[in-house]
Amino acid sequence: MEPTPLKELNGLFGDVTTFDVPGDDAGLYNKYLFSVLADYPHQEGLLLPEAASISRKHGEGHSADLPTTRCLPGGVPFSMILPFPFKIIQTPGLMVVLFEGDSFNRQIYTDGRKHTADPQPTWMGYSTGTWDADTLVVDTVGFNDKTWLDASGHPHSDALHTVERMHRRDFGHLDVEVTFEDPKMYSKPFTVKFSARLLPDTDIQETVCAENEKDRSHFK
Repeated sequence: MEPTPLKELNGLFGDVTTFDVPGDDAGLYNKYLFSVLADYPHQEGLLLPEAASISRKHGEGHSADLPTTRCLPGGVPFSMILPFPFKIIQTPGLMVVLFEGDSFNRQIYTDGRKHTADPQPTWMGYSTGTWDADTLVVDTVGFNDKTWLDASGHPHSDALHTVERMHRRDFGHLDVEVTFEDPKMYSKPFTVKFSARLLPDTDIQETVCAENEKDRSHFK
């Protein structure tokens, strides 16, 4: 994921280097990791009362209940925004995205199927993809309400619907535009745009979050 310049991050959220820990560098963060509403500084009335209440509660807890801190999936598109690589495997009727950050995978069906009428709610949702010229359009529904949209705790409901437009700008960059629609939590749809960088001659590694995990006992 392309990081947001540190100067811009500090202007939006204060000194983000205070979040640095050994092996982690705020200079690798994207602004949407901190807030999916970073482009809406006054939030423009986007949050409905329930979403505002949940978001405030998460903030008061200093995001200790962020699902990824408890070895749970990041969700869509949070898993792509985390400062960890991901790998896309493309076949004629299916794309699979492998995430190093939480060792999870996501399936995007490109075989022409439609969404199931009553999908079983899942962490990553149910995704179908179609091509608009050289742009992949990924339509996802069927989420549970357990993931967060960002690390600061903006929530979503099981009514969340995302549409991602993925375009390979050049050999080394993938531009992603995500539109969120969740009538239970937000007053209107909103869109974010970010880019991922190709890491040539590399591969994702195995990451087992719960292995030798020592933090959970310290959470309050």
